[in-house]
Amino acid sequence: MRQTSTDAEFPLEPLRTELTGYCYRMLGSGFEAEDAVQETLTRAWRSLDRYDAGRASLRTWVYRIATNTCLDMLRGAQRRARAMDLGPAAEAGAQLGAPVPEHRWIQPVPDDRVLPPHGDPAELALRRETIRLAFVAALQHLPPRQRAVLILRDVLCWRAEEVAGLLETTTASVNSALQRARSTLRAVEPTPGDVARPADAAQQALLTRYCAAFERHDVASLVALLHEDATMSMPPFRWWLRGRERIGRALRNPAASCAGARLVPTAANGSPAYWQTRPGPDGVHAPFALVLLDVSADRVHGITTYLDGPRLLPLFGPPGRSAPAPLAAR
Repeated sequence: MRQTSTDAEFPLEPLRTELTGYCYRMLGSGFEAEDAVQETLTRAWRSLDRYDAGRASLRTWVYRIATNTCLDMLRGAQRRARAMDLGPAAEAGAQLGAPVPEHRWIQPVPDDRVLPPHGDPAELALRRETIRLAFVAALQHLPPRQRAVLILRDVLCWRAEEVAGLLETTTASVNSALQRARSTLRAVEPTPGDVARPADAAQQALLTRYCAAFERHDVASLVALLHEDATMSMPPFRWWLRGRERIGRALRNPAASCAGARLVPTAANGSPAYWQTRPGPDGVHAPFALVLLDVSADRVHGITTYLDGPRLLPLFGPPGRSAPAPLAAR
């Protein structure tokens, strides 16, 4: 029996958030994930008369379209990465160098575009952990079909038989691909933090102290909150630093001063995130960069500052505003 084209019988829009999360993990870019989901939903509507509820559930059918869309987009594409995947750490006084093209970077994504607002706490914690920059970067080491298998099995908890049906392959092939993917991830993924978002009072206090020190331009207090092996990177540049002392020297450089800047909370990649704003000639603050922090226990382990903040505004919305509408709806 085939579905009709009424909204009630063919509810695609409720799938948008989970599809965007799936496509983001596959593609490593919030903008590309939005494009992939819009293309998926468009293909689904156009193919509605060929959907057979007796062969697959609506969700499985739409995920098959999304998977094929992502595989098409990944054909011939270079692996997206973080700065630490592109070369060795720099010295504190080194020049930033030339920017790297946008398509080489793992790009951020707003939490509300890829995470459901409610649900089982354990499941939400897993979903959050698997949109962290480090995890998404690790996924890029997998061939695209292995990437799809691992996300569907280990993140979305599909059964092997379901994944085999989606990919039109055998259960044995799915299990084999999953084992290879897990082995690769173990070799490249860093040890995750205690939690993906700071839910306890101690970590929230750490972030409060970090923001206060940043806005006072109190470099000594800021550095004291960093782990001794903390990293700092600033896409779109390859330049990155490892170590609290090197980061401290870089922050003390007058040419790199962030005096007068503020941090406005937002939500990105399941991690503490902030818009960095700077005052313009009229004194009004405007977004300059998007900052993501990797926090574990009582220290900040990583600082990623996307310097192309204005380009990210259509995806995130301006600082302090509620979440923007889906890009495709504009």
